[in-house]
Amino acid sequence: MIERDLCMEKKLLRKKRMMTYFIDAAAQIIREEGIDKVTIRKVADIAGFNSATLYNYFENLDHLILFAAMRYIKDYAAALPEYLKDANNALDRFLRVWECFCHFSFKDPEIYHAIFFADLDKDLEDYVAEYYKLFPEELIVENHGISTMLLKHNIFERGMTTVKECVKEGFIREEDAEDLNEMTMFIYESILLKVIRNKMEYDDANAKCIKYIKRITNSFLIEDKR
Repeated sequence: MIERDLCMEKKLLRKKRMMTYFIDAAAQIIREEGIDKVTIRKVADIAGFNSATLYNYFENLDHLILFAAMRYIKDYAAALPEYLKDANNALDRFLRVWECFCHFSFKDPEIYHAIFFADLDKDLEDYVAEYYKLFPEELIVENHGISTMLLKHNIFERGMTTVKECVKEGFIREEDAEDLNEMTMFIYESILLKVIRNKMEYDDANAKCIKYIKRITNSFLIEDKR
């Protein structure tokens, strides 16, 4: 039993080491040239392996880019507890999560789009769980509720994590939860795309997104909570 566990641990360490070579190479290209310049051949060349070896660890280019992009959300994960430390209730937490998310994502729009709107084959949440299994040191948030949210790669499910808390505390009706979540996500995605296309600057995007999310949220509040 112990011998088998040691063998599994060695395999996991080897997998992590090999994937790290490729992730580091992709992250270097993202940092120096931009996310749209990442290619399998470039990554393999920098990592010092051939493309065939890369495909032993990643399904496709989007899978690799997702894992490389995950490196760039550590600041967001680290900052989130600070945003939430003085929150008074679920509604306050919901809005502060959005403030933190908007702040970091509008600064690195291509990265966040690659992570949260990636076109991948498997259940999106599986990839994120795999990433944090390999790199648990990057999931540094101690609050269980926040950790659960961060593990949800599907951005609609991630949003529902905080919306459901608003329902539990009586701010939002249960039948309105999905509508509120979808509407705030649609606002966010449309503004994120404008930033990516250089049609909106960070300050304007951040201010407008938070303003519109607050207005939508207020319209869904149960009357005595307004």
